[in-house]
Amino acid sequence: MFLGEYHRGIDNKGRIFIPSKFREGLIAGIIIAKGFDERCLFLFSKENWERLQNKILSGPITKRNTQIFSRWFFSSASMENMDQQGRVKIPKSLVDYAGLDKDIVLVGVSDRAEIWSKEMWGKYYSQADSQFTGKENTFEELGF
Repeated sequence: MFLGEYHRGIDNKGRIFIPSKFREGLIAGIIIAKGFDERCLFLFSKENWERLQNKILSGPITKRNTQIFSRWFFSSASMENMDQQGRVKIPKSLVDYAGLDKDIVLVGVSDRAEIWSKEMWGKYYSQADSQFTGKENTFEELGF
């Protein structure tokens, strides 16, 4: 399970340190792909990736949007491994897509982690915070 917010840096080789609390679930392998909205990246354990993959592939292959999405999403994915120091390399194409610079933020989102540029995360979180802070009926509004 991925929870919390961790501020990190990305080195000149495109590597980031994975928070120690995330590492146990990532020993078997890491899959990094484009995020669905905003310009962030998704980071999955191999097990969680397989669940998502099966869900996507269970859609009707004859639907054009299913094919377009599958090509877009799966072509961006990269299987990576952590090194001895707990670092993982992010492919340059994904670094560019997410606009990652020196400062990044890893965000735990239960079944995945997300990798954001510090600037983009700040903007996104500020907007989400103002949307949900002080609301009494948030769970009901979201259907929980």
